[in-house]
Amino acid sequence: MVDVLTWTVERRVLLADRAERLRKELAEIDVEVARLEAAEVVFGQYAEATDGGRRDDPVVEPDPVEPDPPATQASGAGGMLLVPHRVEGMSEEVLPADYQRIVQVVAGASDGPVKTREVCEKLGLGVLPAQTEAMRGKLRRLADRGWLHRTPSGRYGPR
Repeated sequence: MVDVLTWTVERRVLLADRAERLRKELAEIDVEVARLEAAEVVFGQYAEATDGGRRDDPVVEPDPVEPDPPATQASGAGGMLLVPHRVEGMSEEVLPADYQRIVQVVAGASDGPVKTREVCEKLGLGVLPAQTEAMRGKLRRLADRGWLHRTPSGRYGPR
C-alpha cells in the first residue's frame, strides 16, 4: 500500500515538473509566433511599398512612427507591440484579427465579465487547462494594455 502512495506522489511531482516545462515552452512558442506575425506584416508593407521589388526607385522612405510605451509583454520584430496600449478614441481595428475577435466576444457577453474558458468555448477552441493558457495570456495582455477590464476574480469584461 505504501508503494502505491509513494509511486503516486513521485508521479504527481514528475508530471507537475513536466507541465511547468511545457508551459514555459508554450510561452516561448507564443512569443516566436508573435514575432513571425510581425515579420509578415513588416515584409508585406515593404513589398507593397516597393511594389514587390519591381519598382526602379530603390529608396523607400518609412512612415514616421510614434514610439510606443515600453513593452511589458511579448513584442514583435524590432520591439513593435502587436497589442498597442489603448488611448482615447482608438478603435479595436488596430488590433490583430485574433485579438479583435477576443474583444468582440468579451464585449458581446450578456452575463457580465467572462472566464477564459467561456471565451475559448465561444471561439470554438479547446477548453482543457493546457489549451486555455494561451487565451489567458492574450486576455491578460489586452487587460494590461487597456482594451479589457480584469476583475479580481480573474474574469474579463469590456472597458
